[in-house]
Amino acid sequence: MVEPHPSGGYILEELAVGMTAEKRVTVTEARIRLFAEASDDFNPVHMDEAFASKTAYRGRIAHGLLSASFGSAVVGTILPGAGAIYLGQTLAFHRPVRIDDVVIARVTVSAIDEVSARVTLRCEGLVGEDLIMDGEATVRVPRRRKPAKA
Repeated sequence: MVEPHPSGGYILEELAVGMTAEKRVTVTEARIRLFAEASDDFNPVHMDEAFASKTAYRGRIAHGLLSASFGSAVVGTILPGAGAIYLGQTLAFHRPVRIDDVVIARVTVSAIDEVSARVTLRCEGLVGEDLIMDGEATVRVPRRRKPAKA
């Protein structure tokens, strides 16, 4: 398991297939409300317990993209970290996430293309041992750090 790089981000030459990083985030009522505000997605399955209790989920569930955004946080702050630019993402959702669940967002380097400075990342979200989502991200990674300002 890698930690954030002291500079804020790993450069291409520092990455290796198999490097893994993760972040644990608790899904709260406040996070769901803020995500609804930011995304303008007020689907009652996320916001209204009375409505959601009558659905196949038997209660409120978090937005799938809220949980997916935790993986984005890993990519942007840990692996590769600062300077990484998202180029694409696939996602498959397998289980709902509920208020008070702790989502483990895990990112693993699965391929490195040194010519294009692109890295393929396996992305997973888990609640406990249950896989809630997975997919693959492609990111561009810097080849070198900007020199420190004097």
